[in-house]
Amino acid sequence: MRAVGVLAAAGLLLIGTARPVAQGKGPKKYAVTTDHALAVSKEALGKHGYEVDRVETSGHDYVVWYRLGNKGKGKGKGPPAKMVIHRTEGRVVFLSTPSVVLVDIDVRLKL
Repeated sequence: MRAVGVLAAAGLLLIGTARPVAQGKGPKKYAVTTDHALAVSKEALGKHGYEVDRVETSGHDYVVWYRLGNKGKGKGKGPPAKMVIHRTEGRVVFLSTPSVVLVDIDVRLKL
């Protein structure tokens, strides 16, 4: 009987400290032009050691292909990755962006 009480208390403790799930509002939206968003994202990627390979347009979206540079170590470059700058309802949304880079983009676009 005592073991059941301990398990019940432990269960309540775990439930009480668990983070709520699915309460986010989704990706942040910025009221800037896509050209400005592209320039800021290129700067933020470069600041963190990424090199922009190419930028493609797909409808209203920009697809930015980037890779991690060798940082002077001569070991080659990283695999290509992409991020999407999506234009929706007069707002810009960044998709598939590294979180470190997204923080810099957020700071620059809120100024």
